[in-house]
Amino acid sequence: MSETNDSRLAVVAIVVEEPDSVSALNELLHQHSAHIIGRMGIPCPARGVSLISIAMDAPGDAISALTGKLGRLKGVSVKTAYSKA
Repeated sequence: MSETNDSRLAVVAIVVEEPDSVSALNELLHQHSAHIIGRMGIPCPARGVSLISIAMDAPGDAISALTGKLGRLKGVSVKTAYSKA
């Protein structure tokens, strides 16, 4: 967990509609695990979708780097909410 002044708290919402992208998504999350302070996944098999939320404590550029990579995966949508403090 990051403790520097440039650190931001953020929640990343991920919607996965392409099961073939899950392996790459998990690899990206593993690569950024030092900044991830929590993760919750909710499968919705009836709709063929999974919902994932990631809580992060990291510099803004690290959060942006991860979300940019996630957003380029096929069938993956990402939105981020940052704390004001």
